[in-house]
Amino acid sequence: MSDVQDIPVDEAAASTFNPVQDVDPAETREWLDSLNYVLQSKGPERIKYLLNALEERAREQGVELPVDMNTPYINTIPPKAQPRYPGNRELERRIKSIIRWNAMAMVVRANKNFDGVGGHISTFASSATLYEVAFNHFFRGRGSDGYSGDQIYFQGHASPGMYSRAFLEGRLSEENLDHFRRELRETPGLSSYPHPWLMPEFWEFPTVSMGLGPIMAIYQARFNYYLQDRGIRPMNGRKVWAFLGDGECDEPESLGAITLAGREKLENLIFVINCNLQRLDGPVRGNGKIIQELEALFRGAGWNVIKVVWGDDWDALLEKDETGLLAKRMAEVVDGQYQKYVVMPGSYIREHFFGKYPELLKLVENYSDEKLAKLRRGGHDPEKVYAAYKAATESNGKPTVILAKTIKGYGLGEAGEGRNVAHNNKKLNEAELLEFRTRFGIPISDAEVTKTPFYKPPHDSAEMKYLRERREALGGSMPSRPKVAPLIETPRLSDPGFKEFLVGTGDKEASTTMAFVALLRKLCRDKQIGKYVVPIVPDESRTFGMEGMFNEIGIYSHVGQLYEPVDSGILAKYKEATDGQILEEGITEAGSISSFCAAGTAYASHGVNMIPFYIYYSMFGFQRVGDSIWAAQDMRAKGFLLGGTAGRTTLNGEGLQHQDGHSLLNAIAFPNVRAFDPAYNYEIATIILDGMRRLYQDGETAIYYLMVGNENYVHAPMPEGCEDGIIRGMYKFRTKEAGGKLKVNLFGSGAIFRHVLAAQDLLAEKYGISSNVWSVTSYTQLRRDAHMCERWNMLHPGEPRRTSYVEELLKEEKGSLFVAASDYVRALQEQIAQWVPGDYYALGTDGMGRSETREALRRHFEVDAQCITLATLYKLGLRGDLDKSVAAQAVIDLGINPEKIDPYFA
Repeated sequence: MSDVQDIPVDEAAASTFNPVQDVDPAETREWLDSLNYVLQSKGPERIKYLLNALEERAREQGVELPVDMNTPYINTIPPKAQPRYPGNRELERRIKSIIRWNAMAMVVRANKNFDGVGGHISTFASSATLYEVAFNHFFRGRGSDGYSGDQIYFQGHASPGMYSRAFLEGRLSEENLDHFRRELRETPGLSSYPHPWLMPEFWEFPTVSMGLGPIMAIYQARFNYYLQDRGIRPMNGRKVWAFLGDGECDEPESLGAITLAGREKLENLIFVINCNLQRLDGPVRGNGKIIQELEALFRGAGWNVIKVVWGDDWDALLEKDETGLLAKRMAEVVDGQYQKYVVMPGSYIREHFFGKYPELLKLVENYSDEKLAKLRRGGHDPEKVYAAYKAATESNGKPTVILAKTIKGYGLGEAGEGRNVAHNNKKLNEAELLEFRTRFGIPISDAEVTKTPFYKPPHDSAEMKYLRERREALGGSMPSRPKVAPLIETPRLSDPGFKEFLVGTGDKEASTTMAFVALLRKLCRDKQIGKYVVPIVPDESRTFGMEGMFNEIGIYSHVGQLYEPVDSGILAKYKEATDGQILEEGITEAGSISSFCAAGTAYASHGVNMIPFYIYYSMFGFQRVGDSIWAAQDMRAKGFLLGGTAGRTTLNGEGLQHQDGHSLLNAIAFPNVRAFDPAYNYEIATIILDGMRRLYQDGETAIYYLMVGNENYVHAPMPEGCEDGIIRGMYKFRTKEAGGKLKVNLFGSGAIFRHVLAAQDLLAEKYGISSNVWSVTSYTQLRRDAHMCERWNMLHPGEPRRTSYVEELLKEEKGSLFVAASDYVRALQEQIAQWVPGDYYALGTDGMGRSETREALRRHFEVDAQCITLATLYKLGLRGDLDKSVAAQAVIDLGINPEKIDPYFA
């Protein structure tokens, strides 16, 4: 162990440096001289061509060349290529300092007054320059039409900085800031992070769930081209910006779709990665170099990579270093050591960074220790950042990522600058506040500084005028979201074109998936809304029977179809087109739901109602991308999710990993999701067409979730007068009288509904028991309605009691027995138990799935007609309505094994 400790901290990285020995220096000099000649006489493009030609010839001759995806650890844009900075640097510095102060003060005040409120100082402290240069020179506001601005995915933990700027712009009051993270106030407070649901006129995109912002930004940029290529909405140079942290890149979603952006040549997309080298608990890559790692990944994915590593303080040193030794030393040092330099004095930097090589010590011999300690990183240099942004916005044919090196907690001094505790720092003591105030020149007295007052310059001050002028020139303040959504007229169920969904399928069998796809195709052909329908599917189109739509409306590709498909001779050929309508996303639920988010918020982003229908294996929805669905409702997305191949027993062959018996239970927790389990095509058509009316004609905000299965059966015609019941969640489908005294009520849903009908027949024909069968399309909608009534009753105890839809519907059945069955866990049906006016018993598919026939699975989970019948007889026996021996004999007669394992634990 002692031997390891004796090695210099950053020696390990340097020890791997072992250049190949030059066996013919004279020949090398000739090549280099030739290269210099070509560079001076014909320019860099000719150099690139020659080097590519040499590399290609060498590979043809079998020479193995190293693949190096990294450039030197210096700025991509050299000083001589930097454009002139167009702004007033001094005014911008003062504005930025004020924004820094107010952002810090907001968090400190909140935690001083209400301990534990939380908040983040350090993220914005490190990224203030990255944001302010963009706000002053690049971010395009919404403009006069309200839909022409850039779309910006702000880093969630940097939200205090956005609030602080909005305060200076007059968009937020001092009282708003004083209520940071206290939103239940008469004067509204500010949400912890970007939450459009809570601040619908401010934030556009929720981003603080790590990794979701980057992937949503990629699919947003691609969706913008989708709108443009299909002639729906021109983009006119609009950009999509995503700000994220280097530690956030460890989330699979952050980098999981970067190849899509490169492949689709999304030149409208800009990532800005704040590389402060630090995550919550420690260095992002203590023993490596995160900037180099990310550069290789993005370059390999086809991105334009711009590194902003060093501030202009380093330019003179790099220019004087003719041997390249300084750049070599920069590349040697690992990130953990760079973090150490931040918290150490200049003498330490002199000894441990420059002191590695005598030539480097000579290079800084005229630099004081204080000057060495103040050498800036690139992300804190406005001119370096401006140059990177300008190059990014002018990029052709590629998305761009900017890797900006910063210091976490920049400006916080010993309170957290560059330290592992920086992320969780919420408070500063008096000395730290004084230091912060002085460092950034905030005109607040020593006596007042401990109160952390907010500071706003006079309205007619140079700073405020400049602030307003810059944003006015760029199209208005950001972030912002329009107050009013556009409305469109949607088709109605009563329209002649939808009659086929009301009359049943006769003697033909069909699955609910087939019924949905038939409806989707009809909607895509609709003259009024057809072009706004966005079918989304993750490489399962053929599973869902959508292949007929390939040639009909095309699969979207920004570059069209550059090949002849193998199935070009058939009607349902795989057709890609620049104006294609289907978003066939490949095997990526995370990407598909990101497209759903982009399409579902187009009304706010682009002023046009796009109507997304995203269909997927139901098991891979709420279970796999529930976080993204939560983000979708946070950003007020509208549209339809279709859980295909749904049900625990319906997808019979796929087994445990694929059989979904609980996504409807998951959906309960999503307030904005209206979840349904329809059994017949008319129920699907009723729910979707009514949903379209509510979302796009009446302006409601919600996401509809429908379960559809792959089991074929005959669909009944629509009973008269049931439309309202379908939408509200329940209606009486059929009554069967058996002539006896006993009568029960059976609830059925989705794929199990037919088994409930079969149980009704068994009860009548074998046991003389009458029954009503109710189709329950949504237990969750019933539960929510009942909850609202119950809450109102609790808060108004002296007023006449309100009754829920369930109670009103079942009041004539009071005291009866109610048995409910579905292809989902019992807890779904049990939601409404307290409002059912009698004994209530739920059957469901609790437990793990497995591969078997549907019949065997339904017997295993005890939801087939025989088990429903037995449950009814058993409960009647407990009530004393029927001799218990009847149920005992039924176990034998119905062929049920009483000793079989409980499916819950099987």
